[in-house]
Amino acid sequence: MTSADIPATEVLVTADCWVRESGAETIIHRAIETAASMVDADTGDAEIAVMLTDDAGIRTLNKNWRGIDKPTNVLSFPALQPERAPDGDAPRMLGDIAIAYETTRSEADTEHKPFDHHLSHLAVHGFLHLIGYDHENDDDAEIMEGLERDILAQLGIPDPYAHDDQVN
Repeated sequence: MTSADIPATEVLVTADCWVRESGAETIIHRAIETAASMVDADTGDAEIAVMLTDDAGIRTLNKNWRGIDKPTNVLSFPALQPERAPDGDAPRMLGDIAIAYETTRSEADTEHKPFDHHLSHLAVHGFLHLIGYDHENDDDAEIMEGLERDILAQLGIPDPYAHDDQVN
């Protein structure tokens, strides 16, 4: 893996509740860097923004973009790619990921998983959505979950689906 393979990732904390998780930014960078190094995707000249928000913020996003009026753990917003390269050296946006603190914390506690493991999983899950993976049908879900398992194993994180098959 070289730095040319890794998308530039900016983590934006938009909710005070994330202050409790001082290592969140490092966890997200490590998860996305590992995922990028393990998938066949053109991500090296790209940028990603990860917003660490709260349930209220992600509920608004979920309602506005998906028509679902409730919070969720993670949302991904793949960027539309221009038909031609932008002028100059402007980086290409892969998209945005939003992760909600309260839902992430609650799921980790309920599933008896370390918070950093669950946060890593959600960052990987969001990243895979940005590069085109989805779980809308059983075949696609099997492929995406297999990649998640492999990436998380590389991070030393146990299979997140061993006890729970629900990730939004």
